[in-house]
Amino acid sequence: MSLLFFGSRYLSVVRVLRVLRIFRVLKLGHHIKEAAVLKKALYASRRKILVFLFVVLSIVVIIGSLIYLIEEEENGFTSIPRCVYWAIVTLTTVGYGDISPVTGFGQFLAALVMILGYSIIAVPTGIVTVEFSRVHAVQSSCQACPSCSAEGHDRDAKYCKYCGTKL
Repeated sequence: MSLLFFGSRYLSVVRVLRVLRIFRVLKLGHHIKEAAVLKKALYASRRKILVFLFVVLSIVVIIGSLIYLIEEEENGFTSIPRCVYWAIVTLTTVGYGDISPVTGFGQFLAALVMILGYSIIAVPTGIVTVEFSRVHAVQSSCQACPSCSAEGHDRDAKYCKYCGTKL
């Protein structure tokens, strides 16, 4: 196709949009309400997550500076930004292995950072889960009609707004 029309290879990006068909094929459109709940939960927890990320960034800079002081340049720890990179890789438990501490105290610090990494993974999960529960509780706190099972009534409603049955 690119032989006939100049620059048509750039239109191949549009083919990626075919992936959106999976929503229709798998009938994922029904889950849009749940995605909205998740979006509200993430939005509600944004400040807590930003504070958490700031604390993690501070910890990474401190750990990177410590490992720079502990390890020597011949071990690959040549600068503080490189050491901060090592701290991020170790804290996130990715562990590429391109830089690793050789001294005993450096290895001890690395072990502490790895353990700290596992505990840090749980914090944002808990923050978002709490907000998700709050948003879900607010949305599901409305009454359901015993007759027609319709939901969405006001909290102080006495009668169903669809069938008129007493709630």
